[in-house]
Amino acid sequence: MSHLPINEDVSAEESATFDIIQHGHKDLVQAIAFNAYGDRCATGSVDGKIRVFNRHQDGIWRLCDNWKAHPGEILEPVQLQWLPPTIYPNLLASLGIEGRFRLWAEDPSAAPGRRFSSRDGNGKSVSELRSGRAPFRSFSVKHDEVTRCTYVALLSADGHLIVYEGEEPENLTDYAKFDDFQVCAKPNRGEETCLKVRFDPNPEPCYTALRAGVPTDALSLVVSGLTMVKIYRTRDTVMSSFGAASRGREFYLAIDIKEHNHLIRDVAWAPGNYRGYDMVATACQDGFVRVFRIDTPFSKDDGKSWSLAHILGNTKGDDNPTSRSSHPRRQSQVPSGIRAEIDKSGTHGERTSTDLPGQVQHTVKVLSKLSAHRSPVWRVGFDDDGQILGSVGDEGKLMCYRQMPDGSWAKSSELGMMKARMTAPPTNVG
Repeated sequence: MSHLPINEDVSAEESATFDIIQHGHKDLVQAIAFNAYGDRCATGSVDGKIRVFNRHQDGIWRLCDNWKAHPGEILEPVQLQWLPPTIYPNLLASLGIEGRFRLWAEDPSAAPGRRFSSRDGNGKSVSELRSGRAPFRSFSVKHDEVTRCTYVALLSADGHLIVYEGEEPENLTDYAKFDDFQVCAKPNRGEETCLKVRFDPNPEPCYTALRAGVPTDALSLVVSGLTMVKIYRTRDTVMSSFGAASRGREFYLAIDIKEHNHLIRDVAWAPGNYRGYDMVATACQDGFVRVFRIDTPFSKDDGKSWSLAHILGNTKGDDNPTSRSSHPRRQSQVPSGIRAEIDKSGTHGERTSTDLPGQVQHTVKVLSKLSAHRSPVWRVGFDDDGQILGSVGDEGKLMCYRQMPDGSWAKSSELGMMKARMTAPPTNVG
């Protein structure tokens, strides 16, 4: 395969609105991911190669590195993800068709063209995870800036979800298993499947969820498999080891969204939960983009106000005895080591909604059911503020939606690529 020169400009034409990038892949591009600043872009192709581009001060995108990352194709959609730029060195996560999750670390001291790869053009992944039961089909990474912990959620082809936790993001061998359980029944042989997992991108739960009893450090994720969508959150538990009780966390089923009768292709969690509720969007094979509102109802007669001490509970008010007594839910989270082991029985099976201590009630409402594509929808995603929703359908058009004052979503713009024919200038024959 011929490589683009490192200093070659890959901007094919200049436009006031869009940059047309010659990506240089020799096969179909199936995955693309931008970093948090929007000045780095990674693309993944069917041939298993990853290319990284940097946007320079002159506004031109230039090739940074190109390497063979996986023996097969890079899974779609968006099975590339940059970790936050606050992590050093820069890390890029990828998942291939063979089901191996890999982390790639940049060497800033290396010459351009060798930042992520070795001299032979093959990648040098710093860490790798593989499943011993079924290949991984989707992943999501979340980094907690407060605790400096990184969480990796991996969903395998048999519907089993594994979440890992680590304090050194670049070293997967030091990650500990946080939780693992079955999210859906194992698909039948030959059945068309699509499995997705996404972490809540917000740094902490929304303020209404905090008042309802969700811990400030709770992890939240949405999982889609076949025709089901489920949202999970963590609750505090007590683990007993050699007679000593210690705090632990495990996921519970917060809400099961049953609004789909066809295969779900993609799912997204909206950033910006300052609205007081969460939003989740799905892309479905039936041609609809659905947007759901997730609420955590609370009683206005709970004796709490919107003060920081009341909302955060005993996380911020441990020195105040009255704040402890005003949180019976939090008191019941620490029963005993024996009770905790009973509560955690059957943890590897499919989680169901129960009344275990620490679980908070969630409700779901359909905000919009959008049919702008009129064809199967493959991608869905929110912008960094949760103000714009985008989707791509079978017809190849990008649809953008904005939220209306009544909470519903409506189409705001449409983008489609068209090939223009070049016509020869008229000639004067005289």
